Amino acid sequence: MSTTQTWPEERAPRDQFGRGLGDLRISVIDRCNFRCPYCMPEEVYGADHAFLNRKAWLTPGEIRRLAHLFVQLGVDKIRITGGEPLLRKDIGRILAHLKDLPGLRDLALTTNGTRLASQAKALRDAGLSRVTVSLDSLDPAVFAAMSGGRGRVEEVLEGIDAATAVGLAPIKINVVVQRGRNDHTVLPLLEHFRGSGHIVRFIEFMDVGTLNRWQLDQVVSSRDLRDQIHARWPLSPLDKNYRGEVATRYGFDDGQGEVGFISSVSEPFCGDCHRARLAADGTLYTCLFSDTGVSLRDPIRAGASDAELIGLIQRTWRGRTDRYSELRRGDTVERPLRRVEMYRMGG
Repeated sequence: MSTTQTWPEERAPRDQFGRGLGDLRISVIDRCNFRCPYCMPEEVYGADHAFLNRKAWLTPGEIRRLAHLFVQLGVDKIRITGGEPLLRKDIGRILAHLKDLPGLRDLALTTNGTRLASQAKALRDAGLSRVTVSLDSLDPAVFAAMSGGRGRVEEVLEGIDAATAVGLAPIKINVVVQRGRNDHTVLPLLEHFRGSGHIVRFIEFMDVGTLNRWQLDQVVSSRDLRDQIHARWPLSPLDKNYRGEVATRYGFDDGQGEVGFISSVSEPFCGDCHRARLAADGTLYTCLFSDTGVSLRDPIRAGASDAELIGLIQRTWRGRTDRYSELRRGDTVERPLRRVEMYRMGG
C-alpha cells in the first residue's frame, strides 16, 4: 500500500486549509444494540426513544450512487459505520453495491462485534475487505459498564475469531480509554491480542456529541498509555500506512505485532484530516464535531442529477474550515450546546 496519497486538482475539492477529500465514512443506521455511556447513554436512548423512520435511511442504491460520486472526487477508502451497521438487514446488499466501484481501494466496516460471528462469511462474500471491532475491555464487569449492560465479551471474541477465519484482516480492535473506568484493563487486553495479528488501537476519550459528560481529567493521553505499555513491552515507532491515517503506529520490539494510538485530544490531527461523513439519513458532515450538515438525500429524491450532486459536495467541502480539536487543545473553542451525536454520523 502506498504511503502517500494525492488528490488530482481536477477531481478532488480542497477545503479552506488545502485539505483534499480522500476518505468517506458512511453510517447506514442510527440504531445500536449497545448503550455505551460515551455515545448513546441509556437514560437518553431508552425504549421510548424515537430513532429515524426507516424510510429516512438511504437505500442501498442511493448509497452506491453517492459513494460513486465521492470516489469520482478522489475518495478511495470507504468505511461502513452506524450505530451498529450489522443491525441493518440489507447490509450485504449495501456492501455488494460498493465493492466494485472503480477507484475504490478499501472497503471496511466498524462493528461492536456481537453479531459478527453469524455474519462474517456473508460480509466477506458480499465484498467487505476488513473489519474493525470496538472492544473497550475484556473484563466482564467493565465491559458491561461501558456497553450499557448490553452484549457479552464472549460474543465479541467469537465474532473476532469468525472474522479472522474468513479473512477479514487485518482486524483492528478499537478501545476508548477513560480514566477510572477501563484504563486499568488496558494491559490485560493488549496481552490477549499480542501475537494474534490483530492491531489494538487506543482512542482518547473525546467530547463527541453533547451527552457523554466529557471532562478533560477523564482523558488518558496516548503519551501516558505508550509509556505504560513500553515499560511492559518495548515499542518502536512505525511509518504511516497512508496519508491522513489517524492512528500513530508502534511495533512491539519482540515482533509480536503493533499497537496504535488515536490522540484527538492531546495530539490533534486536524491539519491532515481528509475525511467526510455521510449519515444514515444522507446528511453530509465535514467533521466528527459538526453541529450542522448538508442533506444529499433530499436533492436525490427531488431528482437532482449527478452533476448537481457533485457540485453540492464540492461546494460543501471547499467551504470547510473545521479544526475543532486543534482549537480545543488551545482552549480557545466554545463547545456548541448542540452538536450532532456520534451515532448519527458514525465514529
